[in-house]
Amino acid sequence: MSNVFKALLKKVGSGTHTSKSLTREEAATATQLMLTQAATPAQIGAFMIAHRIRRPTPTELAGMLDAYDEFGPALTPIEVAYPPTVFCAPYDGRSRTAPVTPLTALILLAANAPVVMHGSDRMPTKYGLSLIEIWQALDLPLQQLTLAQTQQLFEQTGFGFVYQPNHFPTAQGLVPYRDQIGKRPTLATIELMWSPYRGDHHLVTGFVHPPTEERAQVTYEMRKQPFYTMVKGLEGSCDLPLSRTAILGLGNPGQAELERLLLHPRDYDLDGEDVPLLPLPTLIDEMKAVLSGKATALAASALWNSGFYLWRCGASPSFDLGLAMAEKLLTDGEVQHSLAQLQQAIADLVLVRTPS
Repeated sequence: MSNVFKALLKKVGSGTHTSKSLTREEAATATQLMLTQAATPAQIGAFMIAHRIRRPTPTELAGMLDAYDEFGPALTPIEVAYPPTVFCAPYDGRSRTAPVTPLTALILLAANAPVVMHGSDRMPTKYGLSLIEIWQALDLPLQQLTLAQTQQLFEQTGFGFVYQPNHFPTAQGLVPYRDQIGKRPTLATIELMWSPYRGDHHLVTGFVHPPTEERAQVTYEMRKQPFYTMVKGLEGSCDLPLSRTAILGLGNPGQAELERLLLHPRDYDLDGEDVPLLPLPTLIDEMKAVLSGKATALAASALWNSGFYLWRCGASPSFDLGLAMAEKLLTDGEVQHSLAQLQQAIADLVLVRTPS
């Protein structure tokens, strides 16, 4: 297998003038050999850095995603009113701005709009605050659930979190390479485009650089992913900013062209500074204040984001009504109730695993 990988490595790592792109099948094979570590450590590190320098093509990204689908975990479809929203955020977390995605997810759940997320612990190269830490601090020990229990939780509450260290250990085994090469490999891009849910869904990809958006769009066309949103978000996340115009690309079923949407917070009296990253205990206190219906800077970000995603997933007929719906769900205590339901459901599942 290392000889097979050597040929693929030679193809992508031969230099500016002689390197060639992999076919979709070759990219899938290369990813499979890395995930199973049938390739040697030297080969894996060399491939990661060579592929980053040359930049992956949409065809290669499609093949790598094929391998993730084959070897990764999967949540099976459930009966829902709206397609689940799958949020794809950078695994290496946040270092400058407060994450809003957990609040957005809870607001969507309060509107019976299911949510799927995936991630890991703090990870190179950024080692920023991870989503799993926030969920833990909100008394949601999602990292303790098996994949089967995660499926149960998803069926009961509409929320699923695929935790890479437990649910996708072959991918987690490649994390040390990120620190050793000192750069994000192409796998970091795959994490922004991969869905662990096998039914129809709304896929949300955050990005920083426009080429990422362009490659993702072509990749989604190749993969026949009809319903997706691409967000030039805070630190490459799915969080729409308040401090500037939100730049969004909307892919819709039956629509060949990408729809460009620009949302200006000032048009909705929500413009302001994005909340900076706070120490985790302080951030959790701020999140709990939002959940209790208090009007804060973080609450404005939560309304801005959840209003958009409520509309985008189909739970609201318009963006304006999505904003009003989000505000009502918060002030009526429905979002706090959703959090309490999640806490109880996870506690019951964890209790089942605990020996008497």
